[in-house]
Amino acid sequence: MSRSRGTGRPKTPVRLVHLGLGNFFRAHQAWYTDRAPDAGDWGYAAFTGRRPDLAAALGTQDGLYTLVTRAAAGDRMELISSLSQVHAAAEHEAWLRYFAAPELAAVTLTVTEAGYFRGQDGGLDASRPQVAADIAALRADLAAPVRTAPAKLVAGLNARRRADAGQVALIPCDNLAGNGPLAELVLRQLAELVDASLARWLADRVTVVTTMVDRITPRATTADVEAVIERTGLDDRCPVITEPFCDWVLAGSFPAGRPRWGEAGATFTDDIVPFEERKLWLLNGGHSLLAYAGSILGHTTVAQAVADQTCLDWLAQWWEVASAQLRQPEAEIAAYRAALLDRFENARISHRLGQIAADGSQKIGVRVLPVLRAERRAGRLPAGATRVIAAWICHLRGLGAPVDDARADLVVPLADGDLGEAVRRVLGWLDSELGADRDLTAAIIDQCEQLISAVRL
Repeated sequence: MSRSRGTGRPKTPVRLVHLGLGNFFRAHQAWYTDRAPDAGDWGYAAFTGRRPDLAAALGTQDGLYTLVTRAAAGDRMELISSLSQVHAAAEHEAWLRYFAAPELAAVTLTVTEAGYFRGQDGGLDASRPQVAADIAALRADLAAPVRTAPAKLVAGLNARRRADAGQVALIPCDNLAGNGPLAELVLRQLAELVDASLARWLADRVTVVTTMVDRITPRATTADVEAVIERTGLDDRCPVITEPFCDWVLAGSFPAGRPRWGEAGATFTDDIVPFEERKLWLLNGGHSLLAYAGSILGHTTVAQAVADQTCLDWLAQWWEVASAQLRQPEAEIAAYRAALLDRFENARISHRLGQIAADGSQKIGVRVLPVLRAERRAGRLPAGATRVIAAWICHLRGLGAPVDDARADLVVPLADGDLGEAVRRVLGWLDSELGADRDLTAAIIDQCEQLISAVRL
């Protein structure tokens, strides 16, 4: 594919930078930008988070790719043109150059929960080897190549400070409650460890927007690639598969401007918390339950899991518990749950449980623990909430989907050995108060045993 041959909109000026070039970004932020009425004024320069493969493949396609929206009735294919430039993570000079440009208005992120390198207190874990190495490199030279997302941002923003290029908005788009304050805390703490004057500059010149994002984007298969080529005639090796549903809620300011995302379907609000909680607890919490418990029962996709009456009953129990903690009208919550079930049942979206199960150590804390803590404070011990924890512990002990976790070296040993001791250790790591809760521990041990028995049947 090539824009010079009339395929796609001509490249637009780079006014947006994105870190975490992947399927979700291309189905979400890049798609909203492509649909904005002023899309011709807003081009993205996007960087991979780690490996260079996707940047290289998209580079041969001039940044163009096909978005396949997969509904029960069929597929809709559209060519997305909002990527003006694509780069591998290692292209650090290009990263710094974009940040130093006055025309840059906003930086979006999809680095997953693990990409923020947080400790148990929610702040930056400076003891992690990757973080410590980047801090040492930046102390020696603020333009030095670095690997972690927080360090890349600090280096980029320092380049902006040196160029006196003006204010900029940082827009984290990961599935985390309060992702704006979280990103701001991690960034400030790293900057303080490197250069206190830079930390002060960040407070004055960088606004951090809080977001809620939602769109299911399973990995494209070889068959998907072949179908796109056959139907469109375009040699697209990097299509993105997604569902019809899409949601983006943003709260914050954009001092250097932004695309007209609202006219493309995004929502701007002063209070994002109700949107965050509903999505994180009902959708993401439900996904985590199915990823661990469903894969233990032998299922590989979300649609397969919800077709199993046992999994469906467990999902309904979790939703009942989580819904009781939401602050929205019951009718709205019921409608949201019905829409979620329709999305989960869409067998044409092959959303793999193994993909969802990754990095549970970063996800359980925001998707499940707030509900469980609230229930325990009220003196309740709901099976719908404890089962998610039990299934995750069983997953760490080798049941169901393989463990793929940034903290596997820590959490897998915690879950090893005697089941009772393992449950107490994992709960204590998640929350010391929950770890000391005997009734909670006993309930989770019992559910672990039930899940283990289900595998043996």
